[in-house]
Amino acid sequence: MKKKILLRGLIGLPVGISIGHLISVITSLIWGGGAYSPCVPELVSSVGNEVGAVLLQTILCAIIGAVFAGASLIWEIERWSIARQTGVYFLLCGSVLLSAAYILYWMERSFWGALQYLGIFAVIFFVIWLMQYGRIARNVKKMNQTLQKTKKQ
Repeated sequence: MKKKILLRGLIGLPVGISIGHLISVITSLIWGGGAYSPCVPELVSSVGNEVGAVLLQTILCAIIGAVFAGASLIWEIERWSIARQTGVYFLLCGSVLLSAAYILYWMERSFWGALQYLGIFAVIFFVIWLMQYGRIARNVKKMNQTLQKTKKQ
């Protein structure tokens, strides 16, 4: 299991970096006014220069990707209930994402800013969770129908 977590985490590193870069491109297109902003100005001020800020953001995006990918193994622990899997995955990924968002100035640095950021994450998380749950439920229903047809023959 530890080897699987490490392997998935390693796969998640470049995925996290890619997603972080893609988000910076999209936000620059929307709010950049024709300029590319690889990270928020507050982060550049805090770190002291843009290269250092981008490096820090890249490292934290890699960590986010690794944690999300490694934590995906939680869904394969069959002895856990779906509620436990969901809760543990949400808490683990949410805490890592919230910590990175705070460090990188992706959110307002206040209680309300953190609560708002966590709320947005929760909504996105549960929309994706519901879509996945629905897909799995349909697949199980199809398999059961196929088994019923096979039994009758």
